[in-house]
Amino acid sequence: MRVVWRMKPIRLLQIGLGLFAAFAVSTASTFAEEPTKAIAVLHPTTGSSVEGVVTFTKSDEGVKVVADVTGLTPGKHGFHIHEFGDCSSPDGKAAGGHFNPEKHPHAGPDAAMRHAGDLGNIEADSSGKAHLELTDKMMKMSGDESIIGHGLIVHEKADDLKTQPTGDAGGRVACGVIGIAKP
Repeated sequence: MRVVWRMKPIRLLQIGLGLFAAFAVSTASTFAEEPTKAIAVLHPTTGSSVEGVVTFTKSDEGVKVVADVTGLTPGKHGFHIHEFGDCSSPDGKAAGGHFNPEKHPHAGPDAAMRHAGDLGNIEADSSGKAHLELTDKMMKMSGDESIIGHGLIVHEKADDLKTQPTGDAGGRVACGVIGIAKP
């Protein structure tokens, strides 16, 4: 049995536009408010046992970052937001380079001109545990420079906060994707 549609093109266009408008309204109402909290769950790259949880909470002073990471070697480790929310490669390189929408030079987290993803270092104690709390005034949770959907990387070595473009922080020992968290 063959069904033949005999709708006029104008009516099809009206139906299509109506469906598009309904989708646009529902999507806009879902994302109308800026996210206030985000989370990244860090998973180890191949050969690593580093894992952890990092939360991002919007405040009047900026975005508060709280990180708890385990399995690190004692000392400092580069801690950066990367351009892609892709942790699918065993070495974490699918996350791309540092998140840098304004094309600034690499620097420390307190520098006026830096990558949006430059968070400096996280320091592990003798047992390999690290805890970090900082408030970042540059970080955004919406718009073109939003951190949402980007990768978060912990590196094997300390970020020297000056070597271009990465801070000479070495390989990637953990990767997570920053997603919107339940408020």
